[in-house]
Amino acid sequence: MKIQQISIFLENAAGRLAEVTKVLKDGGVNLRAIMIADTADFGILRIIVDSVPRAIEILERAQFTTKTTDVLAVTVPDSVGSLAGVLQLFEKNSINIEYLYAALEKAGETAIIIFKVEDVEKGLAVVDANGLSTTKDF
Repeated sequence: MKIQQISIFLENAAGRLAEVTKVLKDGGVNLRAIMIADTADFGILRIIVDSVPRAIEILERAQFTTKTTDVLAVTVPDSVGSLAGVLQLFEKNSINIEYLYAALEKAGETAIIIFKVEDVEKGLAVVDANGLSTTKDF
């Protein structure tokens, strides 16, 4: 299943990440996954939350620029080679990965890998056809 990721554009300044997390906390939004990428002038904070509509509402009210993107959240065993197996499957099926990040769901059991792929529907079809699990909530 595909899920929505929120991207928040932040200027590179001390305290901006803390502001975002405080706004989300005060609004009762729980972060499920987070990653940040930066350039010389700004950063892109990517988050998975428990309530996308609520998060967008409170972030925009606080004057943050946001964008939602469909991503795949693939559940894999927490074991050596799990990521390599999914990457080889995507390579075999010509699925271009734009970026990924991961979260450990339960040590020794499962991890969730968030994939931003060029063609989400094709990626989802390949994942489903090969018996991999996706998650909507984590």
